Amino acid sequence: MDHSALDSIVIVGGGTAGWMSAAALSAALERTVTIQLIESADIGTIGVGEATIPALHVFNDQLGIPEVDFVRAVKATFKLGIEFRDWRKAGDSYFHGFGPLGHDYGSHPFHQLWLHQYRQRKAGPLDDYSLHSVAARHMKFMTSAGDVPSQSPLANIAHAYHFDAGLYAQLLRRYAEARGVVRVEGKISSVKQHVTTGDVESVRLESGREIGGQLWIDCSGLHALLIGKTLNVPFVDWSHWLPADRAVTVPSEGAGPPTPYTRSTTRPSGWQWRIPLQHRTGNGYVFASAHCSADEAAATLLANVDGKPLADPRLITFQTGHRARFWDRNVVAIGLASGFMEPLESTSIYLIQSGISRLLALLPRADFSPVLRNRYNAQMIFEFTRIRDFLILHYHATEREDSSFWQYCKHMAIPDSLADTLDLFQNSGRFYRQGDEMFALASWVQVMIGQGILPKHGHPAVNVLPEAEIQSVVANAKQVIANCVAAMPTHAQFIERHCKALA
Repeated sequence: MDHSALDSIVIVGGGTAGWMSAAALSAALERTVTIQLIESADIGTIGVGEATIPALHVFNDQLGIPEVDFVRAVKATFKLGIEFRDWRKAGDSYFHGFGPLGHDYGSHPFHQLWLHQYRQRKAGPLDDYSLHSVAARHMKFMTSAGDVPSQSPLANIAHAYHFDAGLYAQLLRRYAEARGVVRVEGKISSVKQHVTTGDVESVRLESGREIGGQLWIDCSGLHALLIGKTLNVPFVDWSHWLPADRAVTVPSEGAGPPTPYTRSTTRPSGWQWRIPLQHRTGNGYVFASAHCSADEAAATLLANVDGKPLADPRLITFQTGHRARFWDRNVVAIGLASGFMEPLESTSIYLIQSGISRLLALLPRADFSPVLRNRYNAQMIFEFTRIRDFLILHYHATEREDSSFWQYCKHMAIPDSLADTLDLFQNSGRFYRQGDEMFALASWVQVMIGQGILPKHGHPAVNVLPEAEIQSVVANAKQVIANCVAAMPTHAQFIERHCKALA
């Protein structure tokens, strides 16, 4: 017997983070490790993450959950990107689509050719050169087509989802329990640590039951029961860069066909989301309490909801940032216990997924090598930091100064890492992805240009290309996308035909 082998894992907390962890671990470890999940039906979940980015498709595929089954079970709609309204200035809008921009020309990114033409007023808005943005604008959607040439934009349509996070947790619970995960109902009253190492040894429930384990996954949400309250890992506060610290949320009746995109609209002290599901619409106003009261935020939200509200507004309090260590001793924090990134770019569920996949890649033995722990922490800090910079970009690159909140955001000092990114792009339209950061060139370029950052110059090598050649590439990209969108069904038609939720 290998006494250094890991044989028991305890997950503290359910919800999306807990059950995603349980599902992934049970699938990967195939009953070779005892997995228990402790949760209480009396403790609610934050329930903000109802919009995702395309990475969730990979997670479900790895679990073997067919997309059609997933969409029906969680009453999902599809998401091609995010529409940002009034972010650069009032009356302005742009899309951050999930797919590529046009098609690259040799070694030249497409946006460099577009910039060349746009400066001469020979090209339209950048949105016109994204299949995802044009399709979203026309309420069209389809998954990737298998009967088209591989170079066709229809051959690879990256997409995400809007869904009921509570239903997703239920789906994953059924999946995990079928693979041996044992759910334990109860509230934790105390935590026992090793007298020398400080490792978590066991927890005691209010019922008096004691549960022990080797590896502990803290999915206790903002309570951070193990990583924060027990191990006292400090919190790295980013609220000076991302000052929104509250959200009021309310579900409403659907108003018309569901849009294949999330909508983000600025408000005086933050922004409002609109997320359409098959059975309702999710709405929320993310705001800064230093600039707006909860009552004012609720009134603003209710005044800007499309359909009839289905509940009273709910207030959520948070702080943007992360734990100084995501993995400390024998505890790994996943989800909100590890940190909070506001839902502007729908990264909450992705960060759960990222934490899980990195843990599986660096899964320890019972000796808990610090080499693995250090690498995990470095990876997660990098992940959070680059997403942080991407979020700050939206707030800081604005012409708005119509409220104290927007004045603060426009004039605040920003991290050096973001300043370097913006300086490079403003200089010559160049962007280079760092390592395996989540958001790649197309995302950064769409948001930077959408927020009004137009480079002073383009790449010098583009200027030596024949003008007619550049014009042909840019015009052809727009026409191909228009033709593809014309061939797509509407979003509502696609759902009705392929994956309508059962009542």
